[in-house]
Amino acid sequence: MLKFDEETAQLLEIAYQGSDVTRRRRMAFDALHLSEVDIVVDIGCGNGLLTEEIARAIGKRGQVIGVDPSEDMRAPASARCAAFQSAQIKDGLADALPLRDGEADKAVAVQVLEYLPDIPSAIREAHRVLRVGGRFVAVDTGFKTLDWFSEDNDRMQRVQAAWDHHYTEACVAALWPRLTHDAGFSAIEIEPFTFCDVTLRPDGIAFMLMHLMSRYAAEHDHMTEAETTAWFKEQVELANQGRFFFSLTYYRMSAIKM
Repeated sequence: MLKFDEETAQLLEIAYQGSDVTRRRRMAFDALHLSEVDIVVDIGCGNGLLTEEIARAIGKRGQVIGVDPSEDMRAPASARCAAFQSAQIKDGLADALPLRDGEADKAVAVQVLEYLPDIPSAIREAHRVLRVGGRFVAVDTGFKTLDWFSEDNDRMQRVQAAWDHHYTEACVAALWPRLTHDAGFSAIEIEPFTFCDVTLRPDGIAFMLMHLMSRYAAEHDHMTEAETTAWFKEQVELANQGRFFFSLTYYRMSAIKM
């Protein structure tokens, strides 16, 4: 697991509120089709940005429950959502949610399933806590869709190979139809959306990934710090020269409990 110093944490906070990650959250938000009486569970709520947005949308008559196993994440999420009486932040796991059977109208998980050791259990758990007709929405990364220009292809491939160790499933979308159907869902849908950049922005996904990937590769001894630093600097130089290219596809998935 990555540990972030204050500088990196600030970079991530900028990225999470930047246009790219905001768009990623918005894709999940729009698919929920929220109403003011909804009870919503935000699975793996992290620092609570989506939880806050849901709380704002449902007002006082609904309820949103953000669930995360990390106290380091629940603390900022609780602070962020403190102004909303409809929001609660609870300790819990994706496959052991602190909700009763059929309690929720909607469930959402953004970049959660791809990191779980047992994705089918998490999908079955979402099914359990939803009412009949309830909607489950997930957004996950298509890690194998990453296309990133470098003049040192070998080094770029090694950076990406190192990053492959940090998740458990490269394409949740490919499993989504079977796993949701087996769990008892219907109306199963998948929609891809791509980030493609020729500029390097401080609030963008590419810049965030440059920090995370270089640090992960060095800290887990997949590459030397000198190698990852050289890779990072090359990307900055390519951007300064107008030669930067980055593309990554995510998938928005949804299903209805039968």
